[in-house]
Amino acid sequence: MKCMTPRPSAAVSVSPDVMKIERALTRATYLSGRARQHERLMSLSGLPLDRAAVAVLRQLAESEPLRLGELAARLSVEASHVTRQVQHLERTGYATRIPDPDDRRAQRIQLTPTGREAFARVREASVRGMQAALADWSPEDLEQLASLIDRMVDDFVERAEAKIDVPPDA
Repeated sequence: MKCMTPRPSAAVSVSPDVMKIERALTRATYLSGRARQHERLMSLSGLPLDRAAVAVLRQLAESEPLRLGELAARLSVEASHVTRQVQHLERTGYATRIPDPDDRRAQRIQLTPTGREAFARVREASVRGMQAALADWSPEDLEQLASLIDRMVDDFVERAEAKIDVPPDA
């Protein structure tokens, strides 16, 4: 299937709610990706990791041991980028290579106990910040938001994995 880039079209009717969601996600992504936010997160967690290392740490913490190629695919980056990050995590004691049980010639990457503890510190600092931002929300609103976000992300992942293209005149 040929991948096509969608073109803006006057014929495409987009729901105002979808536009609001897209704007909100763009704002949230911008805010969470800012260097200052990352520095604050590292300060709160007491870790000296860059953003790319945190992304690798998070992916390894939330999965079984992965081959470098699998890790790169999950992060949507080139394998050479992941290789450098994994080497850094190995040198700092956060990750290690283990034999791939399915192919003895290959290796998988997994977190060390130090890496798991580091990820727990990053997650705890992140969750504390989110908890503070949402402190005035009711438990019912939080439950509904969590459910809807899970549903939305599942749909995004399903679409990405199916490699469904958006027709230019959709």
